[in-house]
Amino acid sequence: MRFVNVVDLMRLTPRSEHPHGLDEAAFDALFGTDTPIVFAFHGYPSLIHRLAHRHDAHGQVHVRGYREEGTTTTPFDMCVLNDVDRFRLVMDVFTHVPRLAERRDALCEAMQAKRAAHTAYIREHGEDLPEIRDWRWGST
Repeated sequence: MRFVNVVDLMRLTPRSEHPHGLDEAAFDALFGTDTPIVFAFHGYPSLIHRLAHRHDAHGQVHVRGYREEGTTTTPFDMCVLNDVDRFRLVMDVFTHVPRLAERRDALCEAMQAKRAAHTAYIREHGEDLPEIRDWRWGST
């Protein structure tokens, strides 16, 4: 598994279309040629698909992003409502990575339970679960 933090979205385009773009070899070296790519994006998912669609690996790109779901709620609940929360992303990895298939059902069930617990907690308390709200880098 690899985590890639894309800061410049134009890197997703082919080099022939933008000076910051990656040529096919560089794109493949970064994202792989036969591995699923689960992309969490703070904007509209269609943008990522449009930027990466000319690369050979574009069929492996599965994007979660803003879907205009939600209202005045907690920060993490906005992620849950738009399916970009950590639990949904874990489910996506287990859904799209074939070698994880035998563990997928149990894990997805556990992640759905976490999402349900989150929803129940914020409805009762009006804030995110403490494990979400109080999480800090390096705290685990």
